[in-house]
Amino acid sequence: MRIRKVVIPAAGFGTRFLPVTKAQPKEMLPIVDKPVIQYLVEEAVASGIEEIIIVTGRGKRAIEDHFDYSYELEQTLVERGKRELIAEVRKIPEMAKFVYVRQPKPLGDGHAILCAKEAIGREPFAVLFGDDLVDGRVPALAQLIKIYEKHHAPVIALERINKKESKKYGIIEPLKGNGKGRLHRIKSLVEKPDAAHAPSDLAIIGKYILTPEILDALERAEKGKDGEIRLIEAFRLMSGKMPLFGYEVEGQRYDTGDKLGFLQATIDFALKRKDLGPQLQRYINTLKK
Repeated sequence: MRIRKVVIPAAGFGTRFLPVTKAQPKEMLPIVDKPVIQYLVEEAVASGIEEIIIVTGRGKRAIEDHFDYSYELEQTLVERGKRELIAEVRKIPEMAKFVYVRQPKPLGDGHAILCAKEAIGREPFAVLFGDDLVDGRVPALAQLIKIYEKHHAPVIALERINKKESKKYGIIEPLKGNGKGRLHRIKSLVEKPDAAHAPSDLAIIGKYILTPEILDALERAEKGKDGEIRLIEAFRLMSGKMPLFGYEVEGQRYDTGDKLGFLQATIDFALKRKDLGPQLQRYINTLKK
């Protein structure tokens, strides 16, 4: 079966961006003039996804409103003759079919995916987490789907990091002799190890292709000491029962859940725009003097 659905967990508190996320979803913070979550939706649609399943929570209504029609806004734009803006606003709810499910409490990434189980059904699906944007010639999710279509097994997006940063990531241990360029067969996974115990420099980033078996494993996975269900635990339960692949995605990756990463993404995306890039570059040049 081809990948038709994507799950976007968006129920977290966004504590790294407090106080702005006290009353505004982190996923709605703008990279220039578009919220982070819209970049993920556009990546999914460009990769052939038809249905977007967004897992929301308390205080996340702005996400649903963003991907819905706004008749009052459209009427105002019509009256003011702003045709380009009308087209930009109208295309948002028409990008795909949107489905919303609630996560009552933020009980881990695995729990968020389980909340969407009924909407997913028994078919392979993608997962995109809001903190990872990848700017590349080919959408990162499309790269993972291509691997899935060849191997018909779960695929995890990877990025090579400095091992000193391994405590920030899940790290894979690749199976020796099974690596082919950017593609790696995974032997095991370790959650946020220190540099001395990291099995490799291949870090997991928030993009996945998963199969229905992962949902079954999540239901059996033990909760952590904090009561949360982690996706990495489901992968461990599946280890040895089915192949698991990791792929180093091509493109520039930004951690928009980190303040510095968010600023870097904003600057780089703005520099690429014809209406902003030249002026911003001139301003940056003045800072170097």
